[in-house]
Amino acid sequence: MGKEKAPRRVADNEAMAVLRMLRGSEQKLNLVAGLIRGKKVDKALADLTFSKRRVANDVKKCLQSAIANAENNHNLDVDALVVAEAWVGKNLVMKRGRPRARGRFGKIMKPFSEITIKLRQVGETA
Repeated sequence: MGKEKAPRRVADNEAMAVLRMLRGSEQKLNLVAGLIRGKKVDKALADLTFSKRRVANDVKKCLQSAIANAENNHNLDVDALVVAEAWVGKNLVMKRGRPRARGRFGKIMKPFSEITIKLRQVGETA
C-alpha cells in the first residue's frame, strides 16, 4: 500500500543541497560558486569563511547542509568529499522603480537566485 519510493536524483556516492531565494544576482553568486568547484570540502569551507563577498556566507551554509546530508542521509565519509558540481540559477525578480525627470519611471530590478551544490565521495589514494 502507499506510494513507491522516489528514485534518487544523485548517484550512490553523491549528496546534494539546494538553497533558494538568495537575494542577489546569479552573476555575483556564480563568482563565489566558481571558487569552490572541484575542491575538497574542508578547503572549500575555508575559502568561503575568508571570502569578502556577501553571498559567501549563504554559499557556506548550503555547503554545510550538503555535507550534513552526505553524512547523515547517505552515510558518506566527510573527509573524502569533493565539490563535484556547483551551479547557479535564476529565481524571481522583484520589480521596483523610482520617478525620474520629465515624468519618466526608472526601473529597479531586485533579482533573487538559487544555488545547487553536489558533493561526491572520492576514493582514498593514500
